[in-house]
Amino acid sequence: MIQVAVALIPLFLLLGSLLFGHYPGLETIVKISERIWARPRTRAARSERRPGSPRSQVTSGGRLLTFGYAQRPPPLAP
Repeated sequence: MIQVAVALIPLFLLLGSLLFGHYPGLETIVKISERIWARPRTRAARSERRPGSPRSQVTSGGRLLTFGYAQRPPPLAP
């Protein structure tokens, strides 16, 4: 019984702080969001980007299995 009470202590502390209007971690979330929005958003011009490597048209193993299962019905149940 004492182990259950000890395990529930963090729950009661969190509920108590929420009932009194204190939201744990709120200041941290606000600081992080302000830092994200304060960053200068610079993007390279489209002509400055290097061309990407050509994409391969080889089908991967996962797609081979997917297409194989899609073309035939599921096995009959015994």
